[in-house]
Order: sequence, then structure tokens, then C-alpha cells
Amino acid sequence: MKNIDEIIIPNHKCSKLSDIDMAIVHSVPPGGNWKNIPLSIPSKRIEQIRESYAQGKGSRSTYYGRLLKNMPSYTMNTYFNRPGNGCHIHYEQNRVLSQREAARLQSFPDSFDFSGSMGAINTQIGNAVPPLLSFQIAETLTKKLGSKGCYIDLFSGAGGLGLGFKWAGWESKLASDIEPKYLETFARHIHPNTISGSLSDPKIFDLLVNEAIKIKKENSDKPFWILGGPPCQGFSTAGNARSMEDDRNHLFQDYKKFIEKVQPDGFLFENVAGLLSMQKGAVFEEVKSAFNSVVPSLQGWVLNSENYAIPQRRKRVFLIGFSKHGESLDAPPHLTQLKNGKLNNPNVLPAISVEEALSDLPAISHNQDGSSLEYKTSAVTLYQKLMRGEITPSAYVTNFL
Repeated sequence: MKNIDEIIIPNHKCSKLSDIDMAIVHSVPPGGNWKNIPLSIPSKRIEQIRESYAQGKGSRSTYYGRLLKNMPSYTMNTYFNRPGNGCHIHYEQNRVLSQREAARLQSFPDSFDFSGSMGAINTQIGNAVPPLLSFQIAETLTKKLGSKGCYIDLFSGAGGLGLGFKWAGWESKLASDIEPKYLETFARHIHPNTISGSLSDPKIFDLLVNEAIKIKKENSDKPFWILGGPPCQGFSTAGNARSMEDDRNHLFQDYKKFIEKVQPDGFLFENVAGLLSMQKGAVFEEVKSAFNSVVPSLQGWVLNSENYAIPQRRKRVFLIGFSKHGESLDAPPHLTQLKNGKLNNPNVLPAISVEEALSDLPAISHNQDGSSLEYKTSAVTLYQKLMRGEITPSAYVTNFL
């Protein structure tokens, strides 16, 4: 364990790769994928991908992918430590992304260090809502309400949603998650009041409800909101269990019951875009119907992170519920956009690239912990300045408006 005084860039650690994986990594050029891997490299998994592709079962275009330096990354998932589970190979170094690099692509600042084992940290990073996206939602909500509020964060994970609302001046009052190590991360950076356990556990549910009602009464002079993204593995298009037989897909019902009991001024629900297509849209309609039964005003957004000055292509579904009839909220305005030949809107700046996000971090090898290394350069882009705490999220976003 490193002495805290030796840590300069927390979690700048890269996973160890096998000899075969290293051979694969060396064979994939920037923007390339499994199609660039020579037949001479033995891999049953790649053989299966080739067979599946030949049968017309999908291109698997991001598998074994290497990032392009002038583009945002693809979605960071919880397996960014493996070359074959997405587009996770560094744009110029022969390794997969470090945990800090993945965290940056998610918009967690360098000062935000994660607790737990390598696997636990990967999960916290990969499952998080980008804090910078949450910040822009919170800012939009503040303008709508006319004041900043307080919030409870359910299914909090490391605190992507919570951090964004905190950046926007909202007060975190309580967080809950089933994983204690995730709450350890949350408590260190956002708020120490946490309760570990599942919302589906009646004892935990009642405890959280009682705490929430108490917090609501103590803060009656300000908006009181609930944030929550129930575990998304069952809904995710990357998962193996896209059906309502997955118990995790019923946690939204517990979330709904919680809102019904606590009666907040509003709530924010977040999940993966795969929710929209499950059972040809029937599952999303079920989710909306559940929340419509407990609030009079409900609306939905599908937001793409690359449109919000975040260096990652990440599509997520949001539902926003209000306790008052006739309330609605416009989605945050776009700040950036992908370059598809030419810009679709000349007034919107190009999306943030992985090079803009990562180029100041020191080079490392696979299986290396670079947390004690110095930055390679000073912060040379606005995004790097944000990540290193040299500018605030508000100042960063203002540059794009």
C-alpha cells in the first residue's frame, strides 16, 4: 500500500495482460478492432467473434478496439481492464486504459480516488453516471426551481450523480448502496451519512424511508429530491440477461415505493439505453407507468455524454418526476457534438477527444501502478484543467455556451 504522500495521481494503475492479449494489443491500430488481429494469434474467443460475424450476427465493432486520439471514447463499461470487452486499448500506448484514465473519461476529477480492490474500483468507475453530466442536469433543475435543494442518493455507487449535484451547490444528505466499499468512496468525497444495504430488504427500506422523512422535515425550506439509478446489468445491452426474470430489473419498483412513501418534491431516475428496447419497449412502458402512478408529472430524456463536453460516447435514459401537476424540465443544452464529416450545427463545438482528456497523464505499462508518477505536462486543455482542479465545473461549462 502506498504512503498517501507518494500518491500524485490516484488510481493511475493498469491491469496486467496475458502474452496473448499483449500480442493482440500490438496488432490493433488506432481506430481498429478484432478484424485487425492476425489469424496467427490463437484465441478461441476471437474465432467465435469471426464466426458470429460471418453468420451476420453483428459486427462487434468495438471488441478489441483501440481508441482514436481525436475522438471521444466509446462507453466505459466495468471491463475496461480487458482488451476484448469493448474499445479499451489506449490510443498510443500498448495497454488497456488505466483506472484513472477511465475515471477521467467518465469526468471524475483526479482528486476523486476510489476505494476497494481493482475489480471493485473498475465497477465503480464503469457503472457511474458522468458527474459532469449530472452537474449540468442539476444546474438546469436549479434554474427551473429558482433555488438549490438537497438530495438523497439511492443506488449511489461511488457517487457520479451525487458529485454532479454537489458541484451545482445542492446538499447531499444521505446515500445508500449495497456495496460498503462504494459507500466508502462516496463518504470520502460527497457526504459521510450512508446506509449500506439493498432497497429490496424491508428493514433497509424502512430505515431509509424514516431517515428520508426526517431529512425532508428538517429541510422544509428547500427543494427535496431523490436521485437513483437502480443497478443496470439486467437492462444493459452488454449484459447477458436482458429479461424481466433478472431480479435487478425489479429494483425500480422498490424505488417507486420509496418515492410513494417519502413524497419528495421530485426525483431523478437514470438507466442504460438498453432499457428502451427491452421486449420491444414494453419494459420501458412498465417503468414509466410505475412512476406515473406516484407522481403527477413525469418526463423522459435520452442524453448522450459526448454532447455535454465529456470525452465519451455514453447514452443514458433519464426520467424526471415532479410532485406538482404540469411541471416539466427542458434537457440541458448541447455543448459539443461528434464530427461526422462536418459539424451538424456550426454553433456547437466538436466533442472532446480522448487525447484532450488524457495526454498530460504519465505513460505507464500494463501491470504498472503510476500513481506516484508526475504529470507528463502541465494541463494543456480545458478538460485537463477541470480534471486537475484548476477550473471549476461551472467555469468549464461556461466556455462552451
